[in-house]
Amino acid sequence: MENVEAGNMKVFALNSNRPLAEKIAKAAGVELGKATINHFSDGEIQISIDESIRGDELFLIQSVSDPVNTNLMELLIMVDAARRASAAKINVVIPYYGYSRADRKARAREPITAKLIASLMQMDGVDRVIALDLHAAQLQGFFDIPVDHLQSDQLLISYFEKNPDLANEDIVVVAPDHAGVSRARRLAELLRAPIAIVDNRSDTENAAQPEAVIGDVRGKHAILVDDIIDTAIRITVSAEALKNAGAADVYACATHAVLSGDATQRINDSVLKRVVITDSIQLPEDKRSDKFVIESVGELFGNAIDLIYHDQPVDKLFGRAPHRQGQ
Repeated sequence: MENVEAGNMKVFALNSNRPLAEKIAKAAGVELGKATINHFSDGEIQISIDESIRGDELFLIQSVSDPVNTNLMELLIMVDAARRASAAKINVVIPYYGYSRADRKARAREPITAKLIASLMQMDGVDRVIALDLHAAQLQGFFDIPVDHLQSDQLLISYFEKNPDLANEDIVVVAPDHAGVSRARRLAELLRAPIAIVDNRSDTENAAQPEAVIGDVRGKHAILVDDIIDTAIRITVSAEALKNAGAADVYACATHAVLSGDATQRINDSVLKRVVITDSIQLPEDKRSDKFVIESVGELFGNAIDLIYHDQPVDKLFGRAPHRQGQ
């Protein structure tokens, strides 16, 4: 991609996912800006921007991932620093939007934390948000500023498109519960495959084994689809249910690999053959697995930044995936 005019657009990385930020900057055709982020022993954060940004359009990259509250505060403090340094426009790039599951009041006296974060960003002076696969699409409506909602569907299916062992007629895309049907249908359309549903009626990630699978999975390559893998309990018990229903093998794909606690070990011990994820969250070594296939969202975000900076529509990033061989 061609380099943009010097002095107009600058991309800065905070601490949550530096490797991804470097890929994004490279795809956008710029170097990462110079900034210093220090953490004091009491947990306070100090940020300084080490170059002039007066009159520039900024893109600040930060996943609100573990440690969630620290990374959120880094982002808010960086935005404040940029605003006080006379940046012309402040765009925040959030590959993973922490607290996105707190998007509604499910019980009495419960906060809507995803909305609170949106309000904090706007009060802080953010002009635009670029996010990836929000847990609920309505989160875009929590903002009164532009939100570009990128999707990783084509990245996630690229592994299955290129895998010669997966014949199209033998694939079935599976939602791990009823709430995930629309997501499964979207990927099934890209793969030209039927869908099935694991009849998991629990609204929590418990270890209860689902009793039924809706749809024909016998002898099929089943692909479980979700947006987040957190404890990995739901995805692994769903995989077991699919094997019990006669699936030949079971894969999974998800955009955000939160992988709390023993999630990686659960996946290693499960019947899952491969799990396709993105690098929206940086995985430490102790959370990695030979079962993981990691697709980078760096180019997707870099292209989006370039289009936004040049006032071009980003919907061109969402073209349909090519037909599988034999279609």
